[in-house]
Amino acid sequence: MKITSPAFTENAKLPKIYAKLGGNQRPPLEIDDVPADAKSLAIVCHDPDAPGRDGFYYWTAWNLPAETTEITGESLPVDTVEGATSWGRPGWGGPQPPFGTHRYQFYVYALDTTLDLPSDTKPKELIAALTPHIIDQAVLTGKFGVLDIFRRS
Repeated sequence: MKITSPAFTENAKLPKIYAKLGGNQRPPLEIDDVPADAKSLAIVCHDPDAPGRDGFYYWTAWNLPAETTEITGESLPVDTVEGATSWGRPGWGGPQPPFGTHRYQFYVYALDTTLDLPSDTKPKELIAALTPHIIDQAVLTGKFGVLDIFRRS
């Protein structure tokens, strides 16, 4: 399985339009080679460089149809659930690192089921619920730094 983005490449800078103070738009993602036996997909965006033991979660989404190949910044497939983030609310909450340059890891998980979880599910609860159902997974890493908000593009 593979996850890419037309907006940035592996380990490249995220455009500031996706940052919390730069537009706060969800970046577009493309998903390929999902296993044929997958029933749904889940996505987690995590910053492992954020202060604290668990890093920071910027986005969680689950119950995407297994045949999803593209996620745009504007909409999500029907029946997709967005869960709580470290910002304390559902939906995309873009990068806003307090210092330095951080990694933003977009994980996509192919699952053998759909998840019956409410939208106020916290990231660690989601991960605990999806872990036993993972068939395959992929990750895409982008970077964003505290000074990147002042870049022109």
